[in-house]
Amino acid sequence: MPDLFTSAREQRTKAARPLAARMRPENLAEFVGQQHILGPGKLLRRIIEADRLVSLIFFGPPGTGKTSLAELIAGATRRHFVRLNAAAAGVKDVRDVLAQAKTHLETTGGRTILFLDEIHRFNRTQQDILLPDVENGIITLVGATTQNPYFSVNAPLVSRSQIFQFEPLTREDLRDLLTRAIHDPVRGFGTWSLTVEADAMDHWLEISDGDARRALTALEIAVLSQGTLSTDGTKQPIAITLAIARDSIQAKAMVYDDDGHYDSASALIKSMRGSDPDATVYWLARMLAAGEDPRFIARRIAICASEDIGNADPTAIMLAAAAVQITEFVGMPECRLTLAQAAIYLACAPKSNRVTAAVDQAMDDVKNSRTIPVPRPLRDTHYSGAENLGHQGYQYSHDFPEGYVPQVYLGVEKHYYQPTDRGHEAVISQYLQRLAELDQAWAQSQPRGTQQANGGTEG
Repeated sequence: MPDLFTSAREQRTKAARPLAARMRPENLAEFVGQQHILGPGKLLRRIIEADRLVSLIFFGPPGTGKTSLAELIAGATRRHFVRLNAAAAGVKDVRDVLAQAKTHLETTGGRTILFLDEIHRFNRTQQDILLPDVENGIITLVGATTQNPYFSVNAPLVSRSQIFQFEPLTREDLRDLLTRAIHDPVRGFGTWSLTVEADAMDHWLEISDGDARRALTALEIAVLSQGTLSTDGTKQPIAITLAIARDSIQAKAMVYDDDGHYDSASALIKSMRGSDPDATVYWLARMLAAGEDPRFIARRIAICASEDIGNADPTAIMLAAAAVQITEFVGMPECRLTLAQAAIYLACAPKSNRVTAAVDQAMDDVKNSRTIPVPRPLRDTHYSGAENLGHQGYQYSHDFPEGYVPQVYLGVEKHYYQPTDRGHEAVISQYLQRLAELDQAWAQSQPRGTQQANGGTEG
Protein backbone atom coordinates (compact mmCIF):
# COMPACT_ATOMS: atom_id res chain seq x y z
CA MET A 1 0.00 0.00 0.00
CA PRO A 2 1.44 3.42 -0.91
CA ASP A 3 2.49 5.58 2.05
CA LEU A 4 1.70 9.24 2.56
CA PHE A 5 5.00 10.29 1.04
CA THR A 6 4.31 8.25 -2.11
CA SER A 7 0.86 9.80 -2.45
CA ALA A 8 2.32 13.27 -2.06
CA ARG A 9 4.92 12.58 -4.72
CA GLU A 10 2.22 11.32 -7.08
CA GLN A 11 0.17 14.44 -6.48
CA ARG A 12 3.16 16.67 -7.19
CA THR A 13 3.95 14.68 -10.33
CA LYS A 14 0.39 15.03 -11.58
CA ALA A 15 0.35 18.74 -10.82
CA ALA A 16 3.60 19.23 -12.73
CA ARG A 17 2.23 17.69 -15.92
CA PRO A 18 1.36 20.06 -18.78
CA LEU A 19 -2.26 21.08 -19.17
CA ALA A 20 -2.62 18.94 -22.29
CA ALA A 21 -1.61 15.85 -20.29
CA ARG A 22 -3.82 16.74 -17.31
CA MET A 23 -6.84 17.21 -19.57
CA ARG A 24 -6.62 13.78 -21.16
CA PRO A 25 -10.11 12.24 -21.03
CA GLU A 26 -10.72 9.89 -18.11
CA ASN A 27 -13.60 8.07 -19.80
CA LEU A 28 -15.22 7.76 -23.23
CA ALA A 29 -17.82 10.38 -22.31
CA GLU A 30 -15.04 12.98 -22.01
CA PHE A 31 -13.42 12.05 -25.30
CA VAL A 32 -13.74 14.84 -27.86
CA GLY A 33 -14.02 14.34 -31.61
CA GLN A 34 -13.77 11.31 -33.93
CA GLN A 35 -17.50 10.70 -33.84
CA HIS A 36 -17.30 9.08 -37.28
CA ILE A 37 -15.61 6.08 -35.64
CA LEU A 38 -16.52 6.45 -31.96
CA GLY A 39 -20.06 7.82 -32.01
CA PRO A 40 -23.03 5.75 -30.84
CA GLY A 41 -23.37 2.63 -32.96
CA LYS A 42 -20.06 3.16 -34.78
CA LEU A 43 -17.70 0.23 -35.24
CA LEU A 44 -14.97 1.19 -32.77
CA ARG A 45 -17.43 1.98 -30.00
CA ARG A 46 -19.18 -1.36 -30.59
CA ILE A 47 -15.83 -3.18 -30.40
CA ILE A 48 -14.97 -1.46 -27.11
CA GLU A 49 -18.39 -1.91 -25.50
CA ALA A 50 -18.55 -5.58 -26.49
CA ASP A 51 -14.94 -6.12 -25.29
CA ARG A 52 -14.10 -7.79 -28.59
CA LEU A 53 -10.88 -5.93 -29.06
CA VAL A 54 -8.66 -6.67 -32.04
CA SER A 55 -5.35 -5.11 -32.95
CA LEU A 56 -5.86 -1.53 -34.08
CA ILE A 57 -3.93 1.07 -36.03
CA PHE A 58 -4.85 4.71 -35.45
CA PHE A 59 -3.87 6.94 -38.35
CA GLY A 60 -4.19 10.72 -38.27
CA PRO A 61 -2.56 14.09 -37.55
CA PRO A 62 -1.05 15.02 -34.17
CA GLY A 63 -3.26 16.13 -31.31
CA THR A 64 -6.40 14.27 -32.40
CA GLY A 65 -6.64 11.80 -29.50
CA LYS A 66 -4.85 8.65 -30.67
CA THR A 67 -2.89 8.14 -27.43
CA SER A 68 -5.79 9.17 -25.21
CA LEU A 69 -8.16 6.75 -26.89
CA ALA A 70 -5.69 3.89 -26.57
CA GLU A 71 -5.47 4.51 -22.81
CA LEU A 72 -9.26 4.70 -22.54
CA ILE A 73 -9.63 1.41 -24.41
CA ALA A 74 -7.23 -0.28 -21.99
CA GLY A 75 -9.24 1.01 -19.05
CA ALA A 76 -12.63 0.13 -20.56
CA THR A 77 -11.51 -3.43 -21.40
CA ARG A 78 -9.50 -3.89 -18.17
CA ARG A 79 -6.31 -4.80 -19.96
CA HIS A 80 -2.72 -4.21 -18.92
CA PHE A 81 -1.40 -1.21 -20.82
CA VAL A 82 2.19 -0.86 -22.01
CA ARG A 83 3.34 2.12 -24.00
CA LEU A 84 6.37 2.30 -26.30
CA ASN A 85 7.50 4.94 -28.74
CA ALA A 86 8.99 3.44 -31.89
CA ALA A 87 11.33 6.42 -32.21
CA ALA A 88 13.11 5.40 -29.01
CA ALA A 89 12.38 1.69 -28.55
CA GLY A 90 14.51 -1.07 -30.00
CA VAL A 91 14.09 -4.76 -30.68
CA LYS A 92 15.11 -5.67 -27.11
CA ASP A 93 12.39 -3.40 -25.67
CA VAL A 94 9.76 -5.04 -27.84
CA ARG A 95 10.93 -8.56 -26.98
CA ASP A 96 10.83 -7.70 -23.26
CA VAL A 97 7.24 -6.45 -23.54
CA LEU A 98 6.19 -9.53 -25.49
CA ALA A 99 7.78 -11.82 -22.91
CA GLN A 100 6.11 -9.97 -20.02
CA ALA A 101 2.75 -10.06 -21.83
CA LYS A 102 3.05 -13.82 -22.27
CA THR A 103 3.92 -14.31 -18.60
CA HIS A 104 1.05 -12.03 -17.55
CA LEU A 105 -1.38 -14.03 -19.66
CA GLU A 106 -0.14 -17.39 -18.35
CA THR A 107 -0.13 -16.40 -14.67
CA THR A 108 -3.20 -14.17 -14.40
CA GLY A 109 -5.15 -14.73 -17.60
CA GLY A 110 -5.00 -11.00 -18.20
CA ARG A 111 -4.35 -9.61 -21.64
CA THR A 112 -1.97 -6.81 -22.55
CA ILE A 113 -2.38 -3.86 -24.88
CA LEU A 114 0.87 -2.70 -26.43
CA PHE A 115 0.46 0.88 -27.55
CA LEU A 116 3.19 1.56 -30.09
CA ASP A 117 3.36 5.26 -30.85
CA GLU A 118 4.88 6.34 -34.18
CA ILE A 119 4.77 2.74 -35.40
CA HIS A 120 5.87 3.91 -38.84
CA ARG A 121 9.35 4.52 -37.40
CA PHE A 122 9.87 0.78 -36.96
CA ASN A 123 11.52 -0.78 -39.99
CA ARG A 124 10.07 -3.88 -41.63
CA THR A 125 12.17 -6.28 -39.56
CA GLN A 126 11.15 -4.64 -36.28
CA GLN A 127 7.50 -4.75 -37.26
CA ASP A 128 7.81 -8.44 -38.16
CA ILE A 129 8.79 -9.24 -34.56
CA LEU A 130 5.26 -8.32 -33.49
CA LEU A 131 3.49 -10.61 -35.94
CA PRO A 132 3.54 -13.98 -34.10
CA ASP A 133 2.30 -12.61 -30.78
CA VAL A 134 -0.31 -10.43 -32.47
CA GLU A 135 -1.55 -13.42 -34.42
CA ASN A 136 -1.58 -15.69 -31.35
CA GLY A 137 -3.36 -13.11 -29.19
CA ILE A 138 -0.51 -12.70 -26.71
CA ILE A 139 -0.79 -8.94 -27.15
CA THR A 140 -3.34 -6.62 -28.63
CA LEU A 141 -1.45 -4.08 -30.66
CA VAL A 142 -2.63 -0.49 -30.85
CA GLY A 143 -0.35 1.36 -33.23
CA ALA A 144 -0.46 5.12 -33.78
CA THR A 145 0.96 6.87 -36.80
CA THR A 146 0.70 10.17 -38.64
CA GLN A 147 1.54 8.42 -41.92
CA ASN A 148 -0.66 6.30 -44.13
CA PRO A 149 -0.29 2.75 -42.71
CA TYR A 150 -0.91 1.20 -46.10
CA PHE A 151 2.47 2.65 -47.09
CA SER A 152 4.38 2.73 -43.80
CA VAL A 153 3.30 -0.47 -42.00
CA ASN A 154 3.97 -4.06 -43.07
CA ALA A 155 1.15 -5.54 -45.11
CA PRO A 156 0.88 -8.65 -42.82
CA LEU A 157 0.51 -6.38 -39.79
CA VAL A 158 -2.06 -4.23 -41.57
CA SER A 159 -4.05 -7.31 -42.55
CA ARG A 160 -4.22 -8.40 -38.91
CA SER A 161 -5.39 -4.99 -37.67
CA GLN A 162 -8.44 -2.79 -37.93
CA ILE A 163 -7.45 0.64 -39.25
CA PHE A 164 -9.21 3.79 -38.08
CA GLN A 165 -8.45 7.20 -39.54
CA PHE A 166 -8.56 10.17 -37.16
CA GLU A 167 -9.61 13.59 -38.45
CA PRO A 168 -8.50 17.02 -37.16
CA LEU A 169 -10.77 18.26 -34.39
CA THR A 170 -13.47 20.71 -35.41
CA ARG A 171 -13.70 24.23 -34.04
CA GLU A 172 -16.53 23.14 -31.78
CA ASP A 173 -14.52 20.17 -30.51
CA LEU A 174 -11.66 22.50 -29.59
CA ARG A 175 -14.01 25.05 -28.04
CA ASP A 176 -15.52 22.34 -25.85
CA LEU A 177 -12.07 21.16 -24.78
CA LEU A 178 -10.74 24.65 -24.00
CA THR A 179 -13.90 25.60 -22.11
CA ARG A 180 -13.59 22.46 -20.02
CA ALA A 181 -9.95 23.28 -19.23
CA ILE A 182 -10.85 26.84 -18.25
CA HIS A 183 -13.53 25.71 -15.79
CA ASP A 184 -12.15 22.38 -14.47
CA PRO A 185 -11.11 23.08 -10.82
CA VAL A 186 -8.85 20.02 -10.52
CA ARG A 187 -7.11 19.53 -13.85
CA GLY A 188 -7.60 22.97 -15.36
CA PHE A 189 -7.93 26.58 -14.26
CA GLY A 190 -11.29 26.43 -12.54
CA THR A 191 -9.90 27.88 -9.32
CA TRP A 192 -8.43 30.88 -11.15
CA SER A 193 -10.28 34.11 -11.84
CA LEU A 194 -9.90 33.72 -15.58
CA THR A 195 -11.72 35.19 -18.58
CA VAL A 196 -10.91 34.58 -22.24
CA GLU A 197 -12.19 37.12 -24.74
CA ALA A 198 -14.17 35.75 -27.68
CA ASP A 199 -11.71 36.87 -30.35
CA ALA A 200 -8.85 35.30 -28.37
CA MET A 201 -10.72 32.01 -28.26
CA ASP A 202 -11.50 32.26 -31.99
CA HIS A 203 -7.81 32.80 -32.74
CA TRP A 204 -6.84 29.61 -30.92
CA LEU A 205 -9.59 27.66 -32.65
CA GLU A 206 -8.33 28.79 -36.03
CA ILE A 207 -4.57 28.62 -35.59
CA SER A 208 -4.55 25.29 -33.72
CA ASP A 209 -5.58 23.60 -36.97
CA GLY A 210 -7.55 20.85 -35.28
CA ASP A 211 -4.73 19.95 -32.85
CA ALA A 212 -5.96 19.70 -29.24
CA ARG A 213 -2.46 19.70 -27.81
CA ARG A 214 -1.58 22.99 -29.51
CA ALA A 215 -4.79 24.61 -28.32
CA LEU A 216 -4.35 23.53 -24.70
CA THR A 217 -0.68 24.49 -24.67
CA ALA A 218 -1.59 27.95 -25.96
CA LEU A 219 -4.12 28.36 -23.17
CA GLU A 220 -1.61 27.23 -20.56
CA ILE A 221 1.10 29.59 -21.79
CA ALA A 222 -1.34 32.51 -21.92
CA VAL A 223 -2.50 31.89 -18.35
CA LEU A 224 0.84 31.14 -16.72
CA SER A 225 2.57 34.04 -18.43
CA GLN A 226 -0.05 36.42 -17.01
CA GLY A 227 -0.71 34.82 -13.66
CA THR A 228 0.51 36.69 -10.58
CA LEU A 229 -0.06 36.42 -6.86
CA SER A 230 -1.30 39.25 -4.70
CA THR A 231 0.28 40.13 -1.36
CA ASP A 232 -2.03 37.74 0.46
CA GLY A 233 -1.08 34.83 -1.86
CA THR A 234 -4.30 34.73 -3.88
CA LYS A 235 -4.29 34.66 -7.67
CA GLN A 236 -5.01 37.92 -9.43
CA PRO A 237 -7.79 38.02 -12.07
CA ILE A 238 -6.55 37.25 -15.58
CA ALA A 239 -8.09 38.39 -18.86
CA ILE A 240 -6.78 36.77 -22.06
CA THR A 241 -6.99 39.24 -24.94
CA LEU A 242 -6.42 38.64 -28.64
CA ALA A 243 -2.90 40.06 -28.36
CA ILE A 244 -2.06 37.66 -25.53
CA ALA A 245 -3.61 34.76 -27.44
CA ARG A 246 -1.47 35.55 -30.48
CA ASP A 247 1.68 35.68 -28.39
CA SER A 248 0.88 32.34 -26.76
CA ILE A 249 0.89 30.23 -29.92
CA GLN A 250 3.36 29.95 -32.74
CA ALA A 251 2.50 30.31 -36.40
CA LYS A 252 0.50 27.40 -37.72
CA ALA A 253 2.67 24.39 -38.43
CA MET A 254 2.18 22.85 -41.86
CA VAL A 255 1.69 19.08 -41.79
CA TYR A 256 3.06 18.00 -45.15
CA ASP A 257 4.58 14.53 -45.16
CA ASP A 258 4.33 12.02 -48.00
CA ASP A 259 0.57 11.74 -47.48
CA GLY A 260 0.22 15.52 -47.58
CA HIS A 261 2.26 15.64 -50.78
CA TYR A 262 0.17 13.08 -52.65
CA ASP A 263 -3.19 14.07 -51.17
CA SER A 264 -2.66 17.76 -51.93
CA ALA A 265 -1.48 17.02 -55.46
CA SER A 266 -4.56 14.85 -55.96
CA ALA A 267 -6.81 17.60 -54.61
CA LEU A 268 -5.21 20.18 -56.92
CA ILE A 269 -5.68 18.02 -60.02
CA LYS A 270 -9.24 17.06 -59.14
CA SER A 271 -10.15 20.68 -58.40
CA MET A 272 -8.84 21.83 -61.81
CA ARG A 273 -10.67 18.94 -63.47
CA GLY A 274 -13.80 19.80 -61.50
CA SER A 275 -13.73 23.45 -62.68
CA ASP A 276 -13.44 24.95 -59.19
CA PRO A 277 -10.94 27.84 -59.36
CA ASP A 278 -11.27 28.66 -55.65
CA ALA A 279 -10.39 25.13 -54.52
CA THR A 280 -7.66 25.03 -57.15
CA VAL A 281 -5.85 28.12 -55.89
CA TYR A 282 -6.25 27.01 -52.24
CA TRP A 283 -4.56 23.63 -52.84
CA LEU A 284 -1.91 25.34 -54.93
CA ALA A 285 -1.22 27.80 -52.09
CA ARG A 286 -1.12 25.02 -49.52
CA MET A 287 1.45 23.10 -51.53
CA LEU A 288 3.63 26.15 -52.07
CA ALA A 289 3.39 27.23 -48.40
CA ALA A 290 4.47 23.74 -47.34
CA GLY A 291 7.59 24.00 -49.49
CA GLU A 292 6.51 21.84 -52.40
CA ASP A 293 8.82 21.99 -55.43
CA PRO A 294 7.05 24.44 -57.80
CA ARG A 295 8.37 22.45 -60.76
CA PHE A 296 6.38 19.45 -59.56
CA ILE A 297 3.23 21.61 -59.51
CA ALA A 298 4.01 22.94 -63.00
CA ARG A 299 4.27 19.38 -64.29
CA ARG A 300 0.87 18.52 -62.77
CA ILE A 301 -0.64 21.55 -64.49
CA ALA A 302 0.89 20.55 -67.83
CA ILE A 303 -0.50 17.03 -67.53
CA CYS A 304 -3.96 18.36 -66.67
CA ALA A 305 -3.93 20.60 -69.76
CA SER A 306 -3.80 17.53 -72.02
CA GLU A 307 -5.52 14.93 -69.86
CA ASP A 308 -8.59 16.87 -68.79
CA ILE A 309 -8.90 19.76 -71.29
CA GLY A 310 -7.25 18.63 -74.48
CA ASN A 311 -8.69 20.17 -77.61
CA ALA A 312 -11.67 21.68 -75.80
CA ASP A 313 -9.29 24.62 -75.25
CA PRO A 314 -5.95 24.30 -77.08
CA THR A 315 -4.75 27.48 -75.35
CA ALA A 316 -4.52 25.55 -72.08
CA ILE A 317 -1.52 23.49 -73.13
CA MET A 318 0.30 26.59 -74.37
CA LEU A 319 -0.30 28.35 -71.06
CA ALA A 320 0.79 25.24 -69.16
CA ALA A 321 3.96 24.99 -71.25
CA ALA A 322 4.71 28.63 -70.53
CA ALA A 323 4.13 27.99 -66.80
CA VAL A 324 6.65 25.13 -66.85
CA GLN A 325 9.26 27.31 -68.55
CA ILE A 326 8.70 30.41 -66.42
CA THR A 327 8.68 28.38 -63.20
CA GLU A 328 12.05 26.89 -64.14
CA PHE A 329 13.43 30.28 -65.13
CA VAL A 330 12.07 32.48 -62.32
CA GLY A 331 11.57 30.21 -59.31
CA MET A 332 9.86 31.08 -56.04
CA PRO A 333 8.34 33.28 -54.81
CA GLU A 334 7.44 35.00 -58.10
CA CYS A 335 6.54 31.82 -59.98
CA ARG A 336 3.56 31.40 -57.66
CA LEU A 337 1.86 34.05 -59.82
CA THR A 338 2.46 32.13 -63.02
CA LEU A 339 1.37 28.84 -61.46
CA ALA A 340 -1.79 30.45 -60.09
CA GLN A 341 -2.61 32.02 -63.48
CA ALA A 342 -2.18 28.72 -65.31
CA ALA A 343 -4.02 26.64 -62.69
CA ILE A 344 -6.99 29.01 -62.48
CA TYR A 345 -7.19 29.19 -66.29
CA LEU A 346 -7.28 25.40 -66.51
CA ALA A 347 -9.95 25.23 -63.81
CA CYS A 348 -12.13 27.65 -65.79
CA ALA A 349 -11.51 26.05 -69.20
CA PRO A 350 -14.02 23.70 -70.89
CA LYS A 351 -13.18 20.08 -70.16
CA SER A 352 -12.68 17.08 -72.42
CA ASN A 353 -10.83 13.83 -71.90
CA ARG A 354 -11.39 12.61 -75.47
CA VAL A 355 -7.70 13.05 -76.35
CA THR A 356 -6.79 10.90 -73.34
CA ALA A 357 -9.38 8.28 -74.27
CA ALA A 358 -8.20 8.23 -77.89
CA VAL A 359 -4.52 7.67 -77.17
CA ASP A 360 -5.24 5.12 -74.41
CA GLN A 361 -7.48 3.08 -76.71
CA ALA A 362 -4.94 3.29 -79.52
CA MET A 363 -2.13 2.23 -77.16
CA ASP A 364 -4.23 -0.73 -76.04
CA ASP A 365 -4.82 -1.79 -79.67
CA VAL A 366 -1.13 -1.42 -80.48
CA LYS A 367 -0.14 -3.62 -77.51
CA ASN A 368 -2.93 -6.21 -77.59
CA SER A 369 -4.33 -6.40 -81.14
CA ARG A 370 -2.88 -7.43 -84.46
CA THR A 371 -0.47 -4.83 -85.86
CA ILE A 372 -1.92 -2.83 -88.73
CA PRO A 373 0.48 -2.56 -91.71
CA VAL A 374 1.19 0.93 -93.03
CA PRO A 375 -0.92 1.43 -96.21
CA ARG A 376 1.27 1.41 -99.31
CA PRO A 377 0.55 5.03 -100.35
CA LEU A 378 1.72 6.23 -96.90
CA ARG A 379 5.03 4.39 -96.92
CA ASP A 380 8.34 6.19 -97.37
CA THR A 381 9.37 6.87 -101.00
CA HIS A 382 12.63 8.73 -100.43
CA TYR A 383 14.84 6.04 -101.88
CA SER A 384 15.28 4.39 -105.25
CA GLY A 385 13.26 1.26 -105.63
CA ALA A 386 10.33 2.42 -103.52
CA GLU A 387 8.10 2.50 -106.61
CA ASN A 388 9.13 -1.06 -107.49
CA LEU A 389 7.86 -2.11 -104.05
CA GLY A 390 4.49 -0.53 -104.80
CA HIS A 391 4.93 2.40 -102.43
CA GLN A 392 2.92 4.80 -104.53
CA GLY A 393 -0.50 6.33 -104.93
CA TYR A 394 -0.32 8.97 -102.19
CA GLN A 395 -2.42 12.07 -102.98
CA TYR A 396 -1.23 15.43 -101.67
CA SER A 397 -4.11 17.00 -99.74
CA HIS A 398 -3.24 20.59 -100.66
CA ASP A 399 -3.76 19.83 -104.37
CA PHE A 400 -7.50 19.43 -103.78
CA PRO A 401 -10.36 21.79 -102.91
CA GLU A 402 -10.77 22.34 -99.13
CA GLY A 403 -7.25 20.89 -98.62
CA TYR A 404 -8.65 17.41 -98.31
CA VAL A 405 -8.91 14.27 -100.42
CA PRO A 406 -10.49 11.00 -99.30
CA GLN A 407 -7.89 8.26 -99.00
CA VAL A 408 -7.01 5.43 -96.65
CA TYR A 409 -4.75 6.34 -93.73
CA LEU A 410 -5.27 3.36 -91.42
CA GLY A 411 -6.77 0.53 -93.44
CA VAL A 412 -9.33 -0.53 -90.80
CA GLU A 413 -12.44 1.12 -89.43
CA LYS A 414 -11.44 2.78 -86.16
CA HIS A 415 -12.78 5.87 -84.39
CA TYR A 416 -10.41 6.64 -81.54
CA TYR A 417 -10.97 10.37 -81.33
CA GLN A 418 -14.57 11.39 -80.78
CA PRO A 419 -14.67 15.09 -79.86
CA THR A 420 -17.25 16.52 -77.51
CA ASP A 421 -19.49 19.49 -78.24
CA ARG A 422 -17.66 21.59 -75.61
CA GLY A 423 -15.32 24.49 -76.34
CA HIS A 424 -13.10 24.25 -79.41
CA GLU A 425 -13.91 20.56 -79.78
CA ALA A 426 -17.33 21.62 -81.04
CA VAL A 427 -15.53 23.30 -83.96
CA ILE A 428 -13.39 20.21 -84.51
CA SER A 429 -16.49 18.02 -84.43
CA GLN A 430 -18.15 20.13 -87.12
CA TYR A 431 -15.01 19.98 -89.26
CA LEU A 432 -14.76 16.19 -88.96
CA GLN A 433 -18.43 15.93 -89.87
CA ARG A 434 -17.74 17.96 -93.01
CA LEU A 435 -14.90 15.60 -93.95
CA ALA A 436 -17.18 12.62 -93.41
CA GLU A 437 -19.66 14.17 -95.84
CA LEU A 438 -16.87 14.60 -98.43
CA ASP A 439 -15.89 10.95 -97.94
CA GLN A 440 -19.48 9.87 -98.51
CA ALA A 441 -19.84 12.01 -101.65
CA TRP A 442 -16.58 10.64 -103.03
CA ALA A 443 -17.61 7.04 -102.33
CA GLN A 444 -20.93 7.55 -104.12
CA SER A 445 -19.14 8.99 -107.15
CA GLN A 446 -16.85 5.98 -107.61
CA PRO A 447 -17.68 2.98 -109.77
CA ARG A 448 -18.66 -0.05 -107.74
CA GLY A 449 -15.63 -1.94 -106.42
CA THR A 450 -13.08 0.87 -106.83
CA GLN A 451 -13.51 2.71 -103.52
CA GLN A 452 -10.37 1.12 -102.01
CA ALA A 453 -8.21 1.63 -105.11
CA ASN A 454 -6.17 4.44 -103.66
CA GLY A 455 -5.07 3.16 -100.34
CA GLY A 456 -5.07 -0.60 -99.76
CA THR A 457 -2.80 -2.32 -97.25
CA GLU A 458 -2.13 -5.46 -99.21
CA GLY A 459 1.47 -6.59 -99.04
